[in-house]
Amino acid sequence: MKRHLSYILAILVVVLIAGCTKSENEDPIPEAPVITLDSPTSIYTVKAGREIEICPTYKNAGEATFAWRLGDEMIGDEPTLKFSAERSGRYYITLTVTNRGGTDEKELRVDVLDLTPPTISLPGADEGFTLLLGSELSLKPQVASTLETTFRWTLDGEVVSTEQNYVFTATERGDHVLRLDTHNEDGADSIEFPVHVRTAAEIGFSWTFEQISYNVSVGRTIRIRALDIENAFDAVYTWSIDGNTVQESDKPEYAYTAESEGIHTVKLEMRNSRLTVSQLFTVCVCPAEGTYYRPRTGGSRVSCNKVYEFLPAPGQFINEHYTATTMEEACAYAESCLAQKAYVSLGGFGGYLVVGFDHSIDNSGDYDIAITGNAFDGSSEPGIVWVMQDENGDGLPNDTWYELKGSEYGKEETLRDYAVTYYRPSAPKMNVAWSDNRGGSGAIEYLGAFHRQDYYYPAWVAADSYTLRGPCLKSRSYDQSGTGTYWVNPAFDWGYADNFSPLDRLTDNDNYHAGPSDNHFKISHAVTFDGKQANLKYIDFVKIQVAVNQQCGWIGEVSTEVFDVKDFNMNR
Repeated sequence: MKRHLSYILAILVVVLIAGCTKSENEDPIPEAPVITLDSPTSIYTVKAGREIEICPTYKNAGEATFAWRLGDEMIGDEPTLKFSAERSGRYYITLTVTNRGGTDEKELRVDVLDLTPPTISLPGADEGFTLLLGSELSLKPQVASTLETTFRWTLDGEVVSTEQNYVFTATERGDHVLRLDTHNEDGADSIEFPVHVRTAAEIGFSWTFEQISYNVSVGRTIRIRALDIENAFDAVYTWSIDGNTVQESDKPEYAYTAESEGIHTVKLEMRNSRLTVSQLFTVCVCPAEGTYYRPRTGGSRVSCNKVYEFLPAPGQFINEHYTATTMEEACAYAESCLAQKAYVSLGGFGGYLVVGFDHSIDNSGDYDIAITGNAFDGSSEPGIVWVMQDENGDGLPNDTWYELKGSEYGKEETLRDYAVTYYRPSAPKMNVAWSDNRGGSGAIEYLGAFHRQDYYYPAWVAADSYTLRGPCLKSRSYDQSGTGTYWVNPAFDWGYADNFSPLDRLTDNDNYHAGPSDNHFKISHAVTFDGKQANLKYIDFVKIQVAVNQQCGWIGEVSTEVFDVKDFNMNR
């Protein structure tokens, strides 16, 4: 019995010892895993077709299992995930990490974006461009890209620029190939097109300009424009100042306001479905009015002291009793005539004379200028008067002209921007043919019974034709006799030189013998190009220009005559 009991006790001891050994060697249960995403917002971004690697950090994940799911689809079982998608959109992914101690789970979002290669847009490039020889083509492509982009322009295979915009200068007639290549990290784009450089005769396009260099005082507004435009068709005119576009429309003119002193470059580009042409202008914005004012002194002259320009239209008194083959000689002749109070004839429509003074003429608000002509009752040959300040102070009439408004200003029958082109006769003692910009034509008739010079065409005009432009008043001339023997040129109310005005002559003398007599003018009547008051405090130069295009039979063309131009303020 004792032996049996001992045997049982021995077995219990072994069992207890074995039980104690197993409990002491068993692994403890770990803590549940913890996921920390490598994006604090749980949002990741990648471009379509490209791969992103998502790399969370973990705690307690030594024996964990990993499960990446996109919806119901298992897409990964590693600690990190490499993900890509061909289509853009939002993709929601669940990451589950599990061990014996538990589970952690995170949801994240991957935004797959479209690629943004630098896409080029350049209107007109599909058909290419045709340029007038000597002009410029300003190319400003729109490039859609949110990324850093490189540019490369090639001309006939040669690299010419690495900037986005490029200016092609048409220096030689011919055909060229321009190409623009763009590149960023998302891809590339390119565009290639022809550029044809042609002469004006080949294109049939033409335009003219009053001037390409302007001087204007700061704060004032001037008009820059193209004139006599031919074959522009569906043109769009783009104006830019110092490289910045300021106007794009169907208007070939621009109102330039002088805001800051200095030299500024204005560019006009005309583009239509056939060609592109351009013209550059220089605008010198000068100091404010008054900077170059020249006060009157005790030695100042009443009359003008210099003729700067004398460009008459053809007429019966042109080249008569004088010889001038240059503008300088013509001005010297006119200056001599005025000094002697002898007349200077301005010929037919548009002929003009520019004079200056040894001082500035003040705007008194009343009559400030007197211009001597020889009008009498029934014989008025009106000339429009223009005035100018020496805005840039160089002593020359190269600034802004302001018209002195007369009684016909603004009337429907008064033509603005009227232009007449005169053509050199092919032989002596011939009529001078003309054509205008309204489809009209005619001739300055040679009056052999009264004049003997070979040509009415100014001898100092070298070209075989020239154009004069200005406002044109509706002629009042008529043949009172009905047989061509008695022509009458009635007066206009006021505001014109060589005009038998009942108002601005300031006299009741009928001037029956056609002697020198004055018309008087107010600087306060000066208007800007758009008819607004110019408000000039003074002027330095005066221009007189024939204002009517009329041939009056045997007495010839209506032609303004000038004997003198005076500062009327000095005669009060």
